[in-house]
Amino acid sequence: MLWSGWGDPAKAAPLPEPMVGLLRDMLGVRPAAAPPAALAELAVAEPRLAGEDLTALAGIVGDGNVRADAESRIRHTRGKSTPDLLRIRAGETSGAPDAVVLPGSHDEVLAVLRLCAGKRIAVVPFGGGTSVVGGLAPEGVDAFIALDLRRMDRLVSVDEVSRTAVLQPGLRAPAAEALLAERGFTLGHFPQSFEWASIGGFAAARSSGQASAGYGRFDDMVVGLTVATPEGALDLGRAPKSAAGPDLRQLVLGSEGAFGVITSVTVRIRPVPAAREYEGWRFASFGEGAAALRRLAQDGPVPTVLRLSDEAETMVGLADPSAIGGGSSAGCLAVVGFEGTAEDVAARRAGAAEVLRDAGGESLGSGPGEKWEHGRFNAPYLRDSLLDVGAFVETLETAAFWSDVPKLYEAVRLALIGTLSGAGTPPLVMCHISHVYPSGASLYFTVVSAQGKDPVEHWAQAKRAANDAIVGAGATISHHHGVGTDHRDWYAREIGPLGAAVLRAVKDRVDPAGILNPGVLVPPASEE
Repeated sequence: MLWSGWGDPAKAAPLPEPMVGLLRDMLGVRPAAAPPAALAELAVAEPRLAGEDLTALAGIVGDGNVRADAESRIRHTRGKSTPDLLRIRAGETSGAPDAVVLPGSHDEVLAVLRLCAGKRIAVVPFGGGTSVVGGLAPEGVDAFIALDLRRMDRLVSVDEVSRTAVLQPGLRAPAAEALLAERGFTLGHFPQSFEWASIGGFAAARSSGQASAGYGRFDDMVVGLTVATPEGALDLGRAPKSAAGPDLRQLVLGSEGAFGVITSVTVRIRPVPAAREYEGWRFASFGEGAAALRRLAQDGPVPTVLRLSDEAETMVGLADPSAIGGGSSAGCLAVVGFEGTAEDVAARRAGAAEVLRDAGGESLGSGPGEKWEHGRFNAPYLRDSLLDVGAFVETLETAAFWSDVPKLYEAVRLALIGTLSGAGTPPLVMCHISHVYPSGASLYFTVVSAQGKDPVEHWAQAKRAANDAIVGAGATISHHHGVGTDHRDWYAREIGPLGAAVLRAVKDRVDPAGILNPGVLVPPASEE
């Protein structure tokens, strides 16, 4: 992955000059003051680990699997939020780990955690490095290692009768799909981070893919977990469902490395679909389109993919990032997709079309849906190109019950527009419904503005205002990006003092030395 951006550098094409002019005229975007620092020019502080610590770690995982060179440490610095990228582009490496450790097995992970607990060395699990909420930025640590799980990248087994598969945590999503496809199966999990994210990361962050309406979220897919902690191992999931007490799998899912390191995931799999069809629909307004999506989510037939862009996002054309600026100026675009057998796809497509037309939708045919499918993973590359010309672009997401969606939409938009405009960087705020359920939906916001003199601080102010608006509207602080450090204070408000105390009690039991991703997810007592 590109150390200062997203993914394959060859895919970050320069913005067309008309688009650059539009950004300048609409938002006051000006070229960045300086190009990104070169990797070879970056300085990084000396590791804070003693030589004997590195030797002890190497004794567990092997000499070649403990790395303290500058490049390895820089490539494991923070995640891929826009503030993360702006800091690293400016040459700020203060968040670099003191070493990168690459275990090759569950037992090696256990041994590393026991060693680090005894020496009070913090441990940050590292999969694809795609966190956008401060999930890789521990707080209040003297020294820490990035526990890179890339060597644990196997498809361990497939149970074709039960339709389950056992995957190791460092297996990246494209490789997992390729290995399962050889056996005729798929996970059906395609978040925007698909190209780089890992199986362990999906579980640790409760990831939700673009086809969640049909396949479910990743936490819906997980039927078993193995977890290494400084106090020992957890082996969870003997059956698809159980009444044997609370489901401890749900305690691990979404725990972001704060309760342990996931070393194995057993997931539900499905046959590779014989047919895939995607299409576009236009609605006169965001409210009208949202009502149509609600009808499908509640009464069916439920598509595999169901998304709705608001007027601003439709106008810009963000539903197809490869053709940004070429959107329609009228109404709101919905993308509707179907996967399955040919017969099932045809039946659900016809039934959904009847509902969408009755709800005021106008069919745009397969073109918009196919363009979305072709460019579905391009938005992070577009962000790199926007940063290169001096624009600031960032996203945030939330979810609420259907009855609260309209007020949530307005509250977050007003918070972002008001805060950023007050900071002298008038923004373009766009939104789409990204995931739907019978009882509610997720809203995904994209913000574009000029970078200004201090874009990281400007965004921090705007993000605080947006988070306050989310909590005030009765919504959740995160639907699928996770908590990390960025959302922790608002997560504490969401779950209340007793909920925060329960999380601390769990952490104290599995991680009494407090070495696992310190500061991430678990609110300290002072923040109740």
